[in-house]
Amino acid sequence: MPEVVSMGKYKPYPSYKDSGVEWLGDVPENWQLNKLRYCFSFSKGLTITKANLQDDGIPCVNYGEVHSKFGFEVDTDRHSLKCVNSEYLESSKGSLIHEGDFVFADTSEDLEGSGNFTQLISKEPIFAGYHTIIARPVGCNDKRYLAYSIDSMQFRTQIQLMVKGVKVFSITQAILKNASLWLPSFLEQKSIAHFLDQETGKMDLLIEKQQAMIALLKEKRQAVISHAVTKGLNPNSPLKDSGIKWLGQIPEHWELSNLRYIFKFGKGLTITKVNLQDEGIPCVSYGEVHSKFGFEVSTEKHHLKCVSRDFLDTSKFALLKQGDFVFADTSEDFEGAGNFTHVSSSSLIFAGYHTIIAKQIYEHNYRFLAYVMDSTVFRTQIQLAVKGVKVFSITQAILRAATIWLPEVEEQEEIASYLDSQTQKIDTLIEKSQQAIALLKERKTALISAAVTGKIDVRGFN
Repeated sequence: MPEVVSMGKYKPYPSYKDSGVEWLGDVPENWQLNKLRYCFSFSKGLTITKANLQDDGIPCVNYGEVHSKFGFEVDTDRHSLKCVNSEYLESSKGSLIHEGDFVFADTSEDLEGSGNFTQLISKEPIFAGYHTIIARPVGCNDKRYLAYSIDSMQFRTQIQLMVKGVKVFSITQAILKNASLWLPSFLEQKSIAHFLDQETGKMDLLIEKQQAMIALLKEKRQAVISHAVTKGLNPNSPLKDSGIKWLGQIPEHWELSNLRYIFKFGKGLTITKVNLQDEGIPCVSYGEVHSKFGFEVSTEKHHLKCVSRDFLDTSKFALLKQGDFVFADTSEDFEGAGNFTHVSSSSLIFAGYHTIIAKQIYEHNYRFLAYVMDSTVFRTQIQLAVKGVKVFSITQAILRAATIWLPEVEEQEEIASYLDSQTQKIDTLIEKSQQAIALLKERKTALISAAVTGKIDVRGFN
């Protein structure tokens, strides 16, 4: 990995004073603390739901995008945003944000996300949407410096100390107004912001390169899987036309079937997040199928929330064993239609809310079946069958009718073993790139925090 800026090359300020704040420590002698209520004016985003979002109109940034898509900054020239009707320009001007304004998510599902925000850096005004708080800078402060300060570990620490919640953490205007910022002079703010733009830009470029590498590795992984599960491992094996356009040719001795003849289908537990707890029987739910585990779930490798053992008596079909499959029954994007996980550990696990369970009727190699269902060709047929616009539903009927292609069990085992070996090599490379990204992000966070709290003096740095 190319060398990233080392902290050792920076000097401290000539003199410091006690900030009077335990989690902040000393700050440079000439810096001042100020409350956000004196640096910003506050308002709320639009009171709308996803149903109000459309493809045309005035761009709108919402709660979920603050948390997951854009983070530190949003730019209409680079980021694709859903829109709201232009009629809101007349009725809700207070929810319109301008260049330099901040948008905070007003709740977070984890403590670490408390204080997540984005700053509009493009000139085109946009709306702040549902579950957001707008903060507009007032007074003579550099807006970019404010963004770096609010993104620092120290600022987030104080927000996390003030928020309240257990499963959902609320961030109110009152919390933000009472939070403190540490401010050098305006010219020094601009100097620090310029320095951080340069140095974090270098790190972001390295992160982008690693992300591009991960994307290429994932493409290669998918290509290896798709070829093995549609053509087999013997390059000399005679092929036949499957009779299915999206599948093409398969080995002559393979048979076509439908999932209804391979699996029994059912639903996961009819529960909500309120039913999840720290102890009991592990439970895998809709969101984890989409975002956390994907291809496989194992109690040895993955931490799962639990449900009460009482469900053992009332919901036995929702209890999974090794080799069982769990599909998410809806997806918010077309590409996620057909996302699943399969149980690769011997421990019992429940399937949770918004899931479809598939349990084998006949004993095929479950790893082979998993690779087939993870292949591009299998997902293609699922995506051709699902319907939706903003939410795509995957029903038991769609899965039962899905076509699968099967060699004998012995060949299934050979293909699964081969793919276990090949994908492990690729997964190892992906993991190394992910570790490199994590390290770069840690260094970036540390550099921002050091610069905006005055632990390093970057004035005049080139």
